[in-house]
Amino acid sequence: MSQVLHTPPPTQVPADDDLAALAARHGLTVSGARPSLPEYVRELWARRHFITAFATAKLTAQYSQAKLGQVWQVMTPLLNAAVYYFIFGVLLGTSKGVPDYIPFLVTGVFIWTFTQSSIMAGTRAISGNLGLVRALHFPRAAMPISFCLQQLQQLLFSMTALVVIILSFGIPVTPRWLLAIPVLVLQSVFNAGVSMIMARWGAKTPDIAQLMPFVLRTWMYVSGVMWSISKLTKKDHLPHLVTVALETNPAAVYIDLMRYSLIHSFHGKQLPPHVWAAATGWALLAGIGGFIYFWKAEETYGRG
Repeated sequence: MSQVLHTPPPTQVPADDDLAALAARHGLTVSGARPSLPEYVRELWARRHFITAFATAKLTAQYSQAKLGQVWQVMTPLLNAAVYYFIFGVLLGTSKGVPDYIPFLVTGVFIWTFTQSSIMAGTRAISGNLGLVRALHFPRAAMPISFCLQQLQQLLFSMTALVVIILSFGIPVTPRWLLAIPVLVLQSVFNAGVSMIMARWGAKTPDIAQLMPFVLRTWMYVSGVMWSISKLTKKDHLPHLVTVALETNPAAVYIDLMRYSLIHSFHGKQLPPHVWAAATGWALLAGIGGFIYFWKAEETYGRG
């Protein structure tokens, strides 16, 4: 008597195309999948109240443990300006030939601090908030944008001290002060774009946050925060390429435009050629380019 063994037919594994069709038929989507760019913008706009509330909460909590509290928002850049004035203005003599040097310096320090702080905060926007990123579903661009908004709020708060300094040196209020508004708008867009680029890099390689202070310090020294770029570039000893690089440096462009807006003795001839075109171009390039660059890696943030 022979025994016939019947082997069950092999299990059919559905093909990837079949699984995709099955998921689509039941309305299933990939978890954490990157939405289209228009949809991503709509989601970000829908969470605008979260962005502003988060920025305000971070700003309020920043100095909550200090006895002087929010006063440090003004004291920190002012103390930096005092140190730079002693080193560069007094010891190195960069104040010579620069009218209203103290308002010139303080304006540079305040505007540079806005860019520096935005980029540093953006670098850690994802890597430093992984708990929030992994726990909640929202467009990740909200994080670097909210940190930039926090720095803008801090700048506006500390601008009261800048106005007092400018007025105390007898600098009159002129219609040019209104130009400070478009300058801040363009600089904010630029800062947000660079922050989103750095947020993507920082999410992948957190060690970048340790390198950025050195990069930003070098950038500050070539941005005319403590010295006049126009005074230096008038000399013939600099190669033309170096002159162009100094004049089109985005940080220097926004600093000089703010000085032109607020300081009466800072004349238009001290601005580099096509300065408004440069300011707008940097804002569009960094803002749009940085946003798209960040969006392309949306599904990778908080994973791994």
